[in-house]
Amino acid sequence: MSRGGILRRFPVLAIRDFRLLLADRLIAPASIGFSLVGVSFAVLKATNSLTDLSFVLAAQIAPSLIFALLGGVAADRFPPQRVIIAANLMMALGEGTFGILDLTSRPPLWAMMGLEALTGTGIAIFYPASQALLPRLVPRGMLQEASAISRLAMNTGQMSGAAVGGLLVAATSPGLALVLCGIGMVCTVPPLRSIRAGRENLRSGVAGQASAGVSEVNGTTPSMLTELREGWSEFRSHTWLWVIVAEFCIVMMAWYGAFSVLGPVVARAHLGGAAAWGAITAADAFGLIAGGLVSLRFTPRRPMLFVVLTGGAVAISPLSLAMVLPLAAICAASFGLGVFVEMMMVQWTVTMARNIPPEKLARVSSYDVLGSVMAMPAGALIAGPLGDAIGTSRAEYAAAGAIVLAAALALIPRDIRTIRNDDADRLHGAAAAGTAGPGMGPPSSVELRRSWSTSGTSAPTRPRTPPRAPAARRSALRSRPSQVRRRRRNGRSERPS
Repeated sequence: MSRGGILRRFPVLAIRDFRLLLADRLIAPASIGFSLVGVSFAVLKATNSLTDLSFVLAAQIAPSLIFALLGGVAADRFPPQRVIIAANLMMALGEGTFGILDLTSRPPLWAMMGLEALTGTGIAIFYPASQALLPRLVPRGMLQEASAISRLAMNTGQMSGAAVGGLLVAATSPGLALVLCGIGMVCTVPPLRSIRAGRENLRSGVAGQASAGVSEVNGTTPSMLTELREGWSEFRSHTWLWVIVAEFCIVMMAWYGAFSVLGPVVARAHLGGAAAWGAITAADAFGLIAGGLVSLRFTPRRPMLFVVLTGGAVAISPLSLAMVLPLAAICAASFGLGVFVEMMMVQWTVTMARNIPPEKLARVSSYDVLGSVMAMPAGALIAGPLGDAIGTSRAEYAAAGAIVLAAALALIPRDIRTIRNDDADRLHGAAAAGTAGPGMGPPSSVELRRSWSTSGTSAPTRPRTPPRAPAARRSALRSRPSQVRRRRRNGRSERPS
């Protein structure tokens, strides 16, 4: 397909800043793909201890309990792309140094935990800034298409990185994969610095000042605690939001312990080691790519019900490992689950952007990531000792049971089962009236004309005109100018009432 054909099919690709964002979202996940394989096998190589692997992975997740909220405030105060640059450099330093230590010596446990804590800090800061950046780069009418394409690039990068990383670890050393991860994260800085879209002054105007607590008289900025309190108020005002975050708190805790901690152990003992684990993670990423393609066409009518049921389907992952299925079957299960998880993530991203005020989106996203990952360190810490105590297979079954139970409880609130996509659009349209701006509210006619003319396609068909007024009303309107002229000739200049 030619460049013009691609732009006609996907007009959002005509936006320069969005293309730069795609470069970051291809390179960074590819680098993380190396890390997904490299970290686990570097720890097992250095200590050969499942418990030590639990400690290292818990250290990677633990910073999210603090820095996710700080990252949300920072992304609402500063350009999100600058926050993402800082996060990527933290991950580059953590994983790159870990790789160098693995290549040159046997790193001690405390050093591995400290470096993964630095990497985890970068991950925690990245997520809310990433959620806030995309809606500021594209018109709202293109948001679902932009989200699907963006995540498609991310998953393509992760799949490639995981596949190559698994082969690299099997052929050479986990340290080399981690060094390449660090180099890749540094390479994301130039495209992010080239993004021109700055932070809009979302707090301008009376309504914005009231919500943000900014005083026009003395020019004071609200404290971090005040901004966190505003984000929390917005977060808990949406039942569907906090219920699903609570569900995924349990789902992610169980999945992380079963997949990230116990999964490499199963692969090493029964499936062939690092190459097999790289194949499993690559199959998952390939499923995410397929899910992104499906999301360009498919939109579930009840998005929150779809999200909750997909969360329950995550139990497939620990079940396939618990039964020690053949490698091909586990890869197929990972692929299928990846398809649905990606469709779920696109719906979640779009629903958040449509229903949360743009000036609070990063902070609300920080509560989302905090709630979703706050129990993951516990999952990592529990999985290793539990696997040693009752066996890896039984621990995997227990994780699957916890995931299914959490999904069943999340179905209780009525909002989960009744919210529809058209309802979300209508509610957002009412909430966004009078606050439209770049990336905020429905795109203006100027934005639509600009996006279509840039993409090289003809403008969409104009909407139908509203019904004409009744005949009597039209006659009265036509007669008003003649009445004015007659009154002026008679010496009366006033308009008829």
